[in-house]
Amino acid sequence: MSWNPTHNPDCPLSGSAAIETLIIPRARDLGGFEVRRALPSPKRQMVGPFIFFDQMGPAEFITDGGIDVRPHPHIGLGTVTYLYQGEFEHRDSLGTHQMIYPGEVNWMVAGRGVTHSERTSEETRATRHKLFGIQTWIALPEDREDMAPDFEHHKETALPVITDTGTTARLILGSAYGQTSPVTMQSETFYLDVVLAAGAAFPLPDNHEDRGIYVTEGSIEVAGDTFEAGRMMVFRPGDRISVKAGPQGARLMALGGATLNEKRYIWWNFVSSSKDRIEQAKEDWKAADWQNGPFKLPPGDDAEFIPITPELDRSRPKD
Repeated sequence: MSWNPTHNPDCPLSGSAAIETLIIPRARDLGGFEVRRALPSPKRQMVGPFIFFDQMGPAEFITDGGIDVRPHPHIGLGTVTYLYQGEFEHRDSLGTHQMIYPGEVNWMVAGRGVTHSERTSEETRATRHKLFGIQTWIALPEDREDMAPDFEHHKETALPVITDTGTTARLILGSAYGQTSPVTMQSETFYLDVVLAAGAAFPLPDNHEDRGIYVTEGSIEVAGDTFEAGRMMVFRPGDRISVKAGPQGARLMALGGATLNEKRYIWWNFVSSSKDRIEQAKEDWKAADWQNGPFKLPPGDDAEFIPITPELDRSRPKD
């Protein structure tokens, strides 16, 4: 998805001593399609290397409806798309053309620069359909920010599943509970899709520096406080944390990993430890030199792209 610099979450005080930051994303209607952004927030830019976290939907589209995110650029990050319902048709400037369905992982590393688009396929548009999922960006370590762009896709069956009484957790990225995802990571991280039966307990992994939870369905209890869907909690490092599902059960995303040593700046779809690098990427995209410049348009989806508007051009990188 494309970055919107005016879309900031709220960070109210939490009554739970276990929670360092409570984040309540603001919903934004993108024309019948709702997005809730949890990261970056005013009080918390990142959780481990995760610098962007969007809930997409849930939404239902009638015939001919769908998502059309035109080609747009990224630098200095990796994007991961994970769906509960629906599908996306991904194309990028590496030549990738990949459908993504629920439980699968699209992992695109932008590095020094990549362009991609995300659309609802023509086949899906022909019927009534739903879309619900999470998209995140992961900032790359400073020595990997300008690596060559790359893309991986992994089917649902390739991802490790950890089960316990009333708990099913699919490991999307990184390592947790003695298991490791097949997705190639550039820094220490973990990312889990967790489904809890009513009253089931889920302990967060305690071998990662930064840890957070985002509730997508149902509710959870943390140290006696209840948190409904659409809440992100970031926990204090080192604390042993266990959450319990509410009476309707819960679904949540658990995320985190090692914090990065360097400050990160974010502007539109660009992430970097250098403001100058972001300014250069901005000028490169505005030049629209698809033949000789560093950015190319995706083969098969090169008839349009998202331009930098004058209002966006006047904005400054956020830190």
